[in-house]
Amino acid sequence: MGLFSFLTKKKEQKEDLDKGLEKTKTSVFSRITHAIAGKSKVDDEVLDQLEEILITSDVGVETTLKIIERIENRVARDKYVGTDELNSILKEEIMALLQENQSGDGTTFDIVGKKPYVIMVVGVNGVGKTTTIGKLAHNFKKAGKKVVLGASDTFRAAAVEQLKIWAERVDVPIVQQGMGADPASVAFDTVKSAVAQDADVVLIDTAGRLHNKVNLMRELTKIKQVMQKVVPDAPHEVLLVLDASTGQNAIEQAKQFTAATEVNALALTKLDGTAKGGVVIGISDQFKIPVKYIGVGEGIDHLQVFDRKAFVDSLFE
Repeated sequence: MGLFSFLTKKKEQKEDLDKGLEKTKTSVFSRITHAIAGKSKVDDEVLDQLEEILITSDVGVETTLKIIERIENRVARDKYVGTDELNSILKEEIMALLQENQSGDGTTFDIVGKKPYVIMVVGVNGVGKTTTIGKLAHNFKKAGKKVVLGASDTFRAAAVEQLKIWAERVDVPIVQQGMGADPASVAFDTVKSAVAQDADVVLIDTAGRLHNKVNLMRELTKIKQVMQKVVPDAPHEVLLVLDASTGQNAIEQAKQFTAATEVNALALTKLDGTAKGGVVIGISDQFKIPVKYIGVGEGIDHLQVFDRKAFVDSLFE
């Protein structure tokens, strides 16, 4: 990619991100501006209002209290902090939290070191899981990677059909046995096929039901075990897809899935449709799991690698 193409792409990504975070920015920062109007310094009243704004923006209670405490420490240390400094301090503290949890360390859709790199995708129905897999396949393919999809969500016929549509749209191979098939058997065949095709990335879709956590845990464990018969350290990534617009419900889903399997990466979808973008900060901090991808629109290119600096800069612009 030439320099001009690269810069054009970065500009488009920034525009998509800014647009995707518009509702969160309008909701949160207009309220912060209102809270500090007519005040010259950060005092207890300002901090109380800031706390309320962050909690109601789905940053989460624990993470909000952590942020407020850090700001209080700075106020105590510096003796005087003007309200004009509050945004820059808040920005620094949010950036620090994301950095501590390795959220936003990636910059491109690239995989190095493992081949095939096996990603098991988990999440409840309706969060955009299958769509996220399709968009990931598209982006990995654009990055020059050979991708194979596995339709292991055999609980719903619609899930298999939806993944087949994405496979055709992106023009990548799919391994599927239809509704009612053994999910672990599909995963085994997918990884075996990927090895035979010398593929770079394997994306395994899994069932998203949570009403019986014991069965979910058993099923995900079995899928892992059979894949390891082909690739001993698979899956390299267990990616939990969450719908950002559900706010605290997304945090509850994260609790359920982190208890059921070893989630080590997060994708947050539908940021463009919500004022609850603060949930990205809260979930990353509460679960100590890096946010790796964010969805900022419905388009095929609207799934972005999460870049914490770009995210925080966009929030505070």
